[in-house]
Amino acid sequence: MRDVYLIVLRCADIEKTKAFYEHFGMKFEKEKHANGPEHFACQDEVGVFELYPSEGPPDHTGLGLVSDDIEALNLRLKQNRYSPREVRKTDWGRVFVVRDPDGRRIEVAESKPEEGQKDVPAEV
Repeated sequence: MRDVYLIVLRCADIEKTKAFYEHFGMKFEKEKHANGPEHFACQDEVGVFELYPSEGPPDHTGLGLVSDDIEALNLRLKQNRYSPREVRKTDWGRVFVVRDPDGRRIEVAESKPEEGQKDVPAEV
């Protein structure tokens, strides 16, 4: 897969969606370009992840994210009432699924699979 440097999500409530993704370690800045709407952007060495207000229903983009501490993240999401599914083992390592405030399916994979398991693809 080619490198992805920009992801834009259209959100019903960008404040709620921002709070959700901050649990993944993302740090957002408020931005506004020319006549466009105010939005949030998280930029790092990999690329840009932006949250824009939706003019209609939010998009239904599915995402795969990686966590260094999958158990702690799962617990933190539960404590904040996001209802993640339990962590489970797969051929590619341990994963769980959670829905963001707009209902998008987010698959979270452990960044370091257990010994004897396949590596999680870098694009996840």
